[in-house]
Amino acid sequence: MRTRPSLLVLWLCACALACAQPLPPPAHAQAPVEVAKSSTSIYIGSVSLALDRLARTETGYAAAYNARVFPFFFESESGQFSIEFSDDQLRQIERGEQVNFTGTARNHRGRDRRITGRVTPTDAQSGAIKVRIFVTEKIRLVFETTYRFAEK
Repeated sequence: MRTRPSLLVLWLCACALACAQPLPPPAHAQAPVEVAKSSTSIYIGSVSLALDRLARTETGYAAAYNARVFPFFFESESGQFSIEFSDDQLRQIERGEQVNFTGTARNHRGRDRRITGRVTPTDAQSGAIKVRIFVTEKIRLVFETTYRFAEK
C-alpha cells in the first residue's frame, strides 16, 4: 500500500512540472504584418487608409499611416497607428479563431483616435481585417481589407 501514495506524489510532481513549462512563442511572434490599402465612403466622398508595414512591439503592432480624404483634401492626415495584440491572440489566429483588438492612432496634429477591430484568419499566413477608427464619439470610419504575415 505504500507504493500508491508515492506514485500519486510522483504523478502530481510531473503534472506540476508540465504545467510550469512556458508556451512556445507563436509562429508569427516577430513577423511584420502587411495590410492592404483600403477605403470607405463618407457623406459626399471617400477616405482611403494606407498603413506602412506593421512592426511587432512589446504590446502589439505599430506603423505609420496616411488617411486621404476626397474631395476634402485639407482633412487628410497622417500619424502613428498602434494596436494591442498579445502572443495569446497570435496563437488564436494560428488556430483559425477570430480575434478582436483595440488601439490608438495619433495624427500629425497630436489628436488621438480610438481604434477597434477584428481579425479573421483564412489560413496560417493571411486573412481579413476590419478596422474601426473613431474620429469623434459619434463618427467612426470602418475599413475592411486583408492582411498577411510578411517575411522579416
